[in-house]
Amino acid sequence: MVYFDHNATTPLLPEAKRAWLEAVEKFVGNPSSPHRVGTRADAALNESREQLAAFLGCHPFDIVWTSGASESNNFVLHHLAASAPAKAEVWISAVEHPCVAAATAHYFAKRHRLIPVSRSGIVDLDWLRRELRKKRPALIGVMAANNETGALQPWRDVLALCREREVPFFCDAAQWLGKMPAHGLGECDFVSACAHKFGGPKGVGFVKCPARGRVHPLVLGGQQEQGRRAGTENVPAVVAMLAALQARETLLAQNASATRLKWREQFERRMLSRLPGSVVVGAGAGRLWNTVSALMPEAGTQQRWVVKLDKLGFAVSTGSACASGREEPSHVLAAMGYSHAETSRVLRFSSGWETTQAEWQALGDGLARVYAGYK
Repeated sequence: MVYFDHNATTPLLPEAKRAWLEAVEKFVGNPSSPHRVGTRADAALNESREQLAAFLGCHPFDIVWTSGASESNNFVLHHLAASAPAKAEVWISAVEHPCVAAATAHYFAKRHRLIPVSRSGIVDLDWLRRELRKKRPALIGVMAANNETGALQPWRDVLALCREREVPFFCDAAQWLGKMPAHGLGECDFVSACAHKFGGPKGVGFVKCPARGRVHPLVLGGQQEQGRRAGTENVPAVVAMLAALQARETLLAQNASATRLKWREQFERRMLSRLPGSVVVGAGAGRLWNTVSALMPEAGTQQRWVVKLDKLGFAVSTGSACASGREEPSHVLAAMGYSHAETSRVLRFSSGWETTQAEWQALGDGLARVYAGYK
């Protein structure tokens, strides 16, 4: 099976697996225990904290280990709900991940606004500038890169606007980290991400939050993570996450993504020429080098395309894994102006660092075969 669903989850990297196995054997103690076995585990956590802080460009004490990006995102919205004034608003982009959108709707049911996006799926900075002149929200949340379309959001520009107006800025970097350089994300007030999106294990992630001032924990019952997140930390998973991130940052430093971007662009050109009526969603805008969101020709449905490609040996998706099985159309595509009928024809192809040019070419051939069967 040729795997083109890396935005949903990635295979475990050998480097991460080795680090995890070594940590399981070496760090058997509870990091909160006072004996030497416990303090060794705690030292491993702190070393990982320092490594991640160096990648992001923040203080190590800003880092809180969590079970993944969904918990981290809920953590941020829970904290704001407990600390912001009673009538304060939260503004998030209209294309945020479902866990951010759902947490915002839960904690700020009638006190949130959606920042509109363009047809390419990029947040409207002019809208944001105008509205910030009128009102100052308690938080602005804009993801770094979209999970469905791969659209690269101007999070640095949003951060600058937030600094001008003294508004806390929250950036979900789950799709960015491991595909784009991490440095600079630490300047954001809140950042979230998870290991399994870049070759680390599932069930571990982090949230970067201000080290100073009180943080209202989402998970209660212990003083772990400086009282910000109760529960015994998963030391082997944290160590493995940093091993995976180090491997990805090394590739990024070598500019290895440039060649992979060319492969994606070649695939897009061939798809458009071989499948009349197909459209690349967000074409012309900056997108992740690994992601293609494509509007298929008016033949068959999403699920039929997925099933037929699966039979040919290709694993692809229809969008966000967290929203699979739902009947309603993608809120991301709807925010971009696509109709219900159009959204029902969109597939997502997301490669990994290990995906080859030949595999991209084979996927194009597979799409052509499926299309030929519909004609």
